[in-house]
Amino acid sequence: MTFFGGKHKENGSLRLPAVAGSFYPGDPEVLRETVAGLLAQAQAAPRGDIRAVIAPHAGYIYSGPVAAQAFAPLQALRGRVRRLVVIGPSHFVAFRGIAVPRVRAFRTPLGDMPVDAQAIARLAALPQVVEADEPHEGEHALEVELPFLQALFGPLPIVPLVVGRASAEEVAQVLDALWDTDTLIVVSSDLSHYLDYESACLRDARTAAAIERLDEAAIGPEDACGALPLRALLRAARRRGYAVERLDLRNSGDTAGDRNRVVGYGAWAVTAG
Repeated sequence: MTFFGGKHKENGSLRLPAVAGSFYPGDPEVLRETVAGLLAQAQAAPRGDIRAVIAPHAGYIYSGPVAAQAFAPLQALRGRVRRLVVIGPSHFVAFRGIAVPRVRAFRTPLGDMPVDAQAIARLAALPQVVEADEPHEGEHALEVELPFLQALFGPLPIVPLVVGRASAEEVAQVLDALWDTDTLIVVSSDLSHYLDYESACLRDARTAAAIERLDEAAIGPEDACGALPLRALLRAARRRGYAVERLDLRNSGDTAGDRNRVVGYGAWAVTAG
């Protein structure tokens, strides 16, 4: 059963930003400078050829430094990547399947990112895929990754995917249909939520180890809000013989929050070779 509600927030055929000015700066110049500063501070250097990344999706003051560790190495892929798949969990809308949007572009303060309409049309033929804008309207999980991608790649075509109730195999099949050598996949997920600092460090360390050994069965919703997209990515990566490299692992107690109730953040690269 699919449950959609609420008023559309799109302006015609655009998905307008929902969290600009709250999760990240709404002013274009301030946002541009913020993203550039975060990327400049990132030091991660994966050994393999990057095919996908995992990045957190909280407000930039909390998870921005960790997200930048996932995105900064992608500068080496400029000119090689021609499409971006951005996938994350649905935080607000209950539905069955994987939602692709009907809009033609996603807007941020840095401009518009065109949606790959041909890819969307192909995916719509899969039984687990639903065409719907509602799951995308207020969803921050994909939106907060876009300014980083715009800073690195400009207005590349994107395939935005919001995951509702589905199996890991159903989601992996969608990734398999898209994941060619010209396509970079970005999985958006935070880790544990609202544990004390020490408990979060222990749980997130276990989750990180599971991600790095591609052990999808060891990752549950209490470990990561994007557990389902994560599990699907690991399944698809394992079929291709890819590896996962850790780029960063912290929580909000390390960045900008107190240590009584923290949210975990990690950054990884999925690599070939």
